[in-house]
Amino acid sequence: MQQSGTQSPSCTGSYPSASDCFPLGSLSTAACGSETAPMPQKGEASTQGCVSVCQTQPQLADPFKMRSTVNFYLCYLLCLALGLACVVSVCLWNSRWRGGFAWDGSALQFNWHPVLMVTGLVVLYGYGAVLYRVPLTWGQNKLPWKLLHAALMLISLILSILGLYAVFNFHNANKIANLYSLHSWIGIAAVALFAVQWVVGFAGFLLPCSPVLLRKLLKPVHVWLGGSILLLSVAACISGINEKLFFVLKANLSGTEPYSNLPAEAVLGNSLGALIVAFGLVVLNILSNIKWQRPDSRPQDMVYTPLLQEEND
Repeated sequence: MQQSGTQSPSCTGSYPSASDCFPLGSLSTAACGSETAPMPQKGEASTQGCVSVCQTQPQLADPFKMRSTVNFYLCYLLCLALGLACVVSVCLWNSRWRGGFAWDGSALQFNWHPVLMVTGLVVLYGYGAVLYRVPLTWGQNKLPWKLLHAALMLISLILSILGLYAVFNFHNANKIANLYSLHSWIGIAAVALFAVQWVVGFAGFLLPCSPVLLRKLLKPVHVWLGGSILLLSVAACISGINEKLFFVLKANLSGTEPYSNLPAEAVLGNSLGALIVAFGLVVLNILSNIKWQRPDSRPQDMVYTPLLQEEND
C-alpha cells in the first residue's frame, strides 16, 4: 500500500546516517572555529548550538588572557623604567662625582667603562632578551623581530667590547695590572660567552643553510645561556661598583669621606647596584613565565624559518 503525504525524517525506517541522528557529531573543529557558521543541510539540525558553544569558550578565557596581558605590560614597563634608571644613575655618578669623560688614558677614560658595561651588557641586553615576549609581536611576521633582536644584541655586544677596551687601555697607560680581580674574571667570562652566543645564534637561527634539527637542538641551549649571561653581567656590575667605591672612597688629607660613612657618592653607587639587581630579576621573571612566551616558541610549536624566508606565524 502506498502511503500518502510527506514523510518526516526520523532515526527509524530508512537507516539514516549517524550525522542525521546526531548532527553535532559531524561538525568539524574548523566549522566551530570559523567566523561564519555553515548552512544547515537537509536532515540536519541547525548548527547554532555548536557555534554558541565554540564562541562561549574564548569568551570565558578572555578575562584570564586580559589579566595575563595586563600583568605582562606592567612588568615590562617596570623593566623599561629600571633600565632607564640604571643608565641615568651610572652616567650621573661618573659625570658628577668622577669628573666626566675623556679618551686620553686618564681616569676620565676609565669612567666610560661602567657606563658602557651597564648600558650594553645589562640594560640593552635585557631589553633584547624580552623582545619576543611582547604580545604585540605575536601573530606577525617573525623575521623583523628576529632581526631587531639580533641588532639589539649586537649593539649591546659592541658597547661591552668598547667598555672592556676603555678599561684595558687605561690600565696599560697607567701600568696597572689587568684581570687580577674576581670582578674582571666574571666580566670577561660574561662578554666572551655573549660573543659566542651571538655568533652561534646568528648562524643557527638566521642563516638559510642552518638545518631545522640544529635549530631545535640549539633553542633550549640558547635560552638557558642567555639567562646565564644576564646573571653573570649583573654579578660583574655590582662587584665592579663595590670595588670602585672601595678604591675611591678612602679617608685622606683631601677630606674624602670613607665608604663606611656612606657619603652621597656611596649612596648613589649602592643604589645603582640595587637597581641593576632589580632590573635583572624583572627580566628573568619575564623570561621564566611560560604564559608570556611567544606561542610559536613553545616546545610543541618550535618551527623556525631562517633569514630571507618569510614567517607568517
